[in-house]
Amino acid sequence: MANIKSAKKRILVNKTKADRNKAIKSGVKTSIKKVYTAIEAGDKAAAQAALLAATSTIDKAATKGVYHKNTASRKVSRLSKAVNQMA
Repeated sequence: MANIKSAKKRILVNKTKADRNKAIKSGVKTSIKKVYTAIEAGDKAAAQAALLAATSTIDKAATKGVYHKNTASRKVSRLSKAVNQMA
């Protein structure tokens, strides 16, 4: 355990940021899962609606610095491709 005051604060701040990042990443994963669930069900309208919501969630995560912008772009691209390939 840290003895210096600034080191103790660092531990607290890092924990807070890690929890925040974990919550945001969890939300992104959930929104991605909803898109793939709609694709597997064959519901194109629901898949497009879920894609719109997932894109927004992913972009917000990238803006907050949880994901790198290229990672966010790759995730959105793969989701879009999957929705567009539906019959």
